[in-house]
Amino acid sequence: MSAYTKFKNAYFAFLEGVVVVLVIALAGVVTIGFISRYLGSPLSWYDELAAALLAWVTYYGTALAAAKGAHITCPSVLNMCPPSIRVPVALLAEAITIGFFIFLGLASYQVMLILDGMNMVSLPAISMQVVQSAIPIASVLFIIAELLRLPDILKSARGKGFIDHELEEAGIDADDIEAVSTQPRG
Repeated sequence: MSAYTKFKNAYFAFLEGVVVVLVIALAGVVTIGFISRYLGSPLSWYDELAAALLAWVTYYGTALAAAKGAHITCPSVLNMCPPSIRVPVALLAEAITIGFFIFLGLASYQVMLILDGMNMVSLPAISMQVVQSAIPIASVLFIIAELLRLPDILKSARGKGFIDHELEEAGIDADDIEAVSTQPRG
């Protein structure tokens, strides 16, 4: 196994670990909040912390989705392109996606600078900069994941095409659809 493959697998495992820890933390906070409300002594902080953790799960989960190639994409559209232009179209799509996350990371970093000195209302020991840090950090993690997947994307673009995960989850074989769509109608 090459150093690149080892690094890529370790990076993807790291993202999975981060998301699992965040989901467990979110479930724990929500459970504690539910129990405290049920017992008639609601905690003032759990709602705000749960909202922040949900945002973190969302953004770090986006980076994990990028690592697995499961983010929003249109593989069927790319597969309809002739193989000769599939690579440039796939590269353009990757450039647009990475460009968006560069913009998101820079804009969210500027927001973090504006939030200097502000803290959570119910947990004043936690800075709003820490809460909002999920967006620029996850943007960088997303970009790294996309760059690590780039060789696989190019291989798919040059080869048979991209796997349509939505069709796969529905139990539909993309080759069957292609065979039906190329048959003459009569």
